[in-house]
Amino acid sequence: MARNNRKTRSLWVLPLLVPGLALAGEVTLTGEGSVRYEPDSARLKFTASAEHEQPQQATAQVASMIEQWHQGISEYRAQLHEYTDASVNLYSRTLPAETREAEPEKRAVASQTVSFTVTDLSLLNPVLQQAQALGLNYNLGPHQFFHSEEARMEREALALALADAKSRCDFVAQQMNQRCGEVVSLNINGGHRPMPMMMAAETRGADSISSVGEREISASVSATFELD
Repeated sequence: MARNNRKTRSLWVLPLLVPGLALAGEVTLTGEGSVRYEPDSARLKFTASAEHEQPQQATAQVASMIEQWHQGISEYRAQLHEYTDASVNLYSRTLPAETREAEPEKRAVASQTVSFTVTDLSLLNPVLQQAQALGLNYNLGPHQFFHSEEARMEREALALALADAKSRCDFVAQQMNQRCGEVVSLNINGGHRPMPMMMAAETRGADSISSVGEREISASVSATFELD
């Protein structure tokens, strides 16, 4: 009697996983949210500077300007937060000689910087007018304006982005006669810092502020949900 010695082999089929695609029963999508607002505060910096042959005269001129500044803003001083005028600088510079034989002339340059934060933008124009009257140097740009509750607004934008992702998942599940289930994974993309929606300040006359302009904080998320 002949004996059958054939061997039986089992074939295992491994599932093919494609990177970037969600497994069956899951859906990956994004959500976005944004909050618009107008800044209510500003960080300001003014510099008094003077130049003279004698360092003592240069520093005296700067001290006089700062004293006049203190007098001019006395009625607003209590509303200027984080106030400091401790930044003082004194150096010398050499003027170019008119001829080769002439001795280079040296001048002393003194400066003192005042910085503070205002949380009431109605103070901007009176403060700017005082600085202009004394000849103080300053720069007023979009980056100096902010909102006192930006952290709360960032959370609001994130909450809207999360709600948007959940809403999209509900819509997709409904179209497939399923239900949006638990979150499998969640990635919060880097929050976008506040960006101006238009010019930070419209000027009228000599740097008189009429409008700060609207801004926007946005957030986005990427989430994977189970589909039941």
